[in-house]
Amino acid sequence: MQVRLVSWNVNGLRAVSAKPDWSWFNRDTAHIIGLQETKATKEQLAPEIASPKGWHSYFASSTVKKGYSGVAVFSQIDPISVRHELPDEKWQGEGRILHLEYEKFHFINGYFPNGGAEILDENGKHQGLFKRLDYKMGFFEAFLSYAEDLRKKKPVVVCGDFNIAHREIDLARPKQNVLNTGFLPLERAFLDRFVELGWIDTFRHVHGDEKDAYSWWSYKSRAREKNIGWRIDYFFVTSDLKDNIADAWIESGQFGSDHCPVGLALEF
Repeated sequence: MQVRLVSWNVNGLRAVSAKPDWSWFNRDTAHIIGLQETKATKEQLAPEIASPKGWHSYFASSTVKKGYSGVAVFSQIDPISVRHELPDEKWQGEGRILHLEYEKFHFINGYFPNGGAEILDENGKHQGLFKRLDYKMGFFEAFLSYAEDLRKKKPVVVCGDFNIAHREIDLARPKQNVLNTGFLPLERAFLDRFVELGWIDTFRHVHGDEKDAYSWWSYKSRAREKNIGWRIDYFFVTSDLKDNIADAWIESGQFGSDHCPVGLALEF
């Protein structure tokens, strides 16, 4: 049995679902679809988008700010249970986590925080400081604790927008971005530790050090046309799923957002 999973930061589900690009959803090659940055509650969506025929749908939306953040999961497989937040109230309210338990694995869809606005020094120069960086790293630590606890019970699959490019190979211009959030040493060190704990970056597992493979491009300066991008969208699995990885991919030809979808196939 093969289970195919796809993840996409849609940068606004109401907007993308109104575009021809949304025909992407009507694929017959996915069993579980995780969306990030939905920017909508289930009630704000047309019924055919919120509850498409043949799918179970689940939403975690921001309660602290309307039209912000949010994740959704569409599943053709009936989950055993669904959780909409991390346990600690400190990290709740922004609609960043959906956790579905299936028979063979736990599945977490996450839209992880970005570092926020930059804090320049008194001379207006870059210093690698950002307003939400502490929140971002705290959220990652809370997520890691939660995910590490889950893996004691059964394998775990994590997908989503991590807002971190792990290695220099994961963005087009690493040297120019060493002081930008998303590529700070502190952020990259978290993914180093994540991998050291036995979480597998499935795209790199399948494709090795393939270059020019990105999942996000700035809307500025025709970055996507020039492929000046970042790979910040991932599927990670626990090491006990290593032999189940059948394929992993990036759907760089799919438009509709500043991100493109990424995918994973697991064989059971």
